[in-house]
Amino acid sequence: MKTFLKTTVVGGVLFLLPVALVIFILGHAMRLATKVAQPLSDKLGLEQLGHFAGIGAVTIIAALVLVAVSFAAGVIARTGWGRRISQWFEHSLLGGLPQYQMVKSMAEGFTEIENASGLKPALVNIEDGWQIGYLLESIGDGWVAVFIPQAPTPMSGNVMYFPAERVRPLGITMVQAMTIVKHIGVGSGAALRGADLRLPQAA
Repeated sequence: MKTFLKTTVVGGVLFLLPVALVIFILGHAMRLATKVAQPLSDKLGLEQLGHFAGIGAVTIIAALVLVAVSFAAGVIARTGWGRRISQWFEHSLLGGLPQYQMVKSMAEGFTEIENASGLKPALVNIEDGWQIGYLLESIGDGWVAVFIPQAPTPMSGNVMYFPAERVRPLGITMVQAMTIVKHIGVGSGAALRGADLRLPQAA
């Protein structure tokens, strides 16, 4: 129990750190966008229209400004000189910040998951039980590559290799599998209903 509590608390802290960093950055970005949105709202007289679903016109304009800036930045980042500027900025200013590297790694991991059409949730036989994993690919000779997540952080874990008979694909989505890991197994009953939990026969 002591080990479980320790690993859970540490995992929770590691999960919350990048989230807190993103919220902190977005908060500053929203305040800057509000400074741009306020004159626009005053000039157009939008504040006189009241609130929309409890949200003021300035807040809505500020959010739209952030979306527009993010879209423009994404378009620029796709160009050759945009990538060079991004690499220079990252290597010279952000490369030494562990928080930035953590957020970047998580973002890249989620992007890879979205782009990997063959990635599937699976049950992985470990000792006398099963563990949620992400089936990556077959590596030949009856072996497969699997990512084993560490609860409660769905993108933190280890890449391992197993005989194919010890890995059983699940009929759930990656979002459902990651939610189970994030919630430390809560919701497994509904998600795994009907799954074959019989252990493989010993060779």
